[in-house]
Amino acid sequence: MDLLQFAQLVLDNLPYEPTSQQVELIAALSRFCSARTASDSVFLLNGYAGTGKTSLCAALVKALNMAGIGTVLLAPTGRAAKVFSRFAGHPAYTIHRRIYSVGGNGVTSPRDIRPAANRSVNTIFIVDEASMIGADSGSGNLLEHLIHYVYSGVNCKLILLGDTAQLPPVGCDESPAMSAKTLHAEGLRVTRAVLTATVRQASDSGILYNATWLRRAMRLEELPAPVLRAAPFNDVHVTDGEELEDALNASYNVDGVGETILVTRSNMRATRFNLAIRSRILGYEEELCNDDRLLVGKNNYYWTREVKGVDFIANGDSAVVERVIATESRYGFRFADVVMRLPDRDVSIECKIILDTLVNDAATLSRAEMTELYEHIVADGDPSLSASTRAAEAMKSPYFNALQVKYGYAVTCHKAQGGQWRNVYVDLGYIPPESIGMEFYRWLYTAVTRATSQLYLVNPSIEIK
Repeated sequence: MDLLQFAQLVLDNLPYEPTSQQVELIAALSRFCSARTASDSVFLLNGYAGTGKTSLCAALVKALNMAGIGTVLLAPTGRAAKVFSRFAGHPAYTIHRRIYSVGGNGVTSPRDIRPAANRSVNTIFIVDEASMIGADSGSGNLLEHLIHYVYSGVNCKLILLGDTAQLPPVGCDESPAMSAKTLHAEGLRVTRAVLTATVRQASDSGILYNATWLRRAMRLEELPAPVLRAAPFNDVHVTDGEELEDALNASYNVDGVGETILVTRSNMRATRFNLAIRSRILGYEEELCNDDRLLVGKNNYYWTREVKGVDFIANGDSAVVERVIATESRYGFRFADVVMRLPDRDVSIECKIILDTLVNDAATLSRAEMTELYEHIVADGDPSLSASTRAAEAMKSPYFNALQVKYGYAVTCHKAQGGQWRNVYVDLGYIPPESIGMEFYRWLYTAVTRATSQLYLVNPSIEIK
């Protein structure tokens, strides 16, 4: 199959008439995916909201499959992988699950996380939401390990899809995976493309209108005052505090709790919203109830050691409580044994969680709190054992490895990143004027683009037209 035939395959699988910009991109991707392209090449695609990046990628995946070219789809989080898989009509996996091998069972031997071997041949690896990839994965430099994994295969190449207008990874000024300079430093030949033209199907969407305005404003030499537009669109709404309860209740009733999220600016504000939603809308009186939605705050390898197909529970994974088995206070903390379902993984797991983190203002237990828990467990160990053995046993304790979770009805923008919901409520309550800079614009752009159907601007303190 020559380049023109392959490009035509991609075009035939697009659900709409492509823009001239998309036609040029399809030609570039066709050249990249051909055998003529050097095996140390990477394609960097920066696609803004509403430009048709997802549909184009889905068409590319179908064309690759029809041409008999191996394809592996990856994403940084479980939720992002599930969204990617749904749009592309092809299985997608978390980066972590694909590129790392997990040994040991966490009980009789420590969990050993090491790079896996890439046995793929003539395969195109496509990573969505690549702008979320940071340096530290908990196992080292995730981007470096991803690159090493892909290019250790036989004639394998990498396509990175991202949106540089979104928030960069925590602790970064920009996304390293979307930086040509960073990729060059890894010894790769970089082909770059940017999608900026909004497809015609998005022209009547207020969500994408506002996202496009924010993205264009970020490119100006001087940031203008932020302005969002609700009229004349049917998918953007302004909601004050008094209307919020009724609006959320309506969204839950129509689309379900799992398709509705409130995005806010800090863990403290998320906690306040979560407590109000549970008590006033859902009617939950206990600290933890069946059907409660939780958000995992820290990677955990302990509770999946006997679960086939799930190597770990990831920071940012959502979970639904199916059953509360028991609760207890121990070692100065409170715990619950639960059965919970991971909807993005389609699996249920019995595990222990720390109840203290549900309402902490911090994302997880602090280092000092973890040290305190560890020392309590060590002190409670068998006195006939040596100090080093008690320390090793403490590291394998289910209490030390209890999942750190928060309520999942309201989340910070970093936790929402990579996910999509039909209904997104964006908390725009008092925003200090001095905090309205590039970081705020990226935060707002990321929050707005989480919505696929309805966007609600809650208590806006910026101008709304």
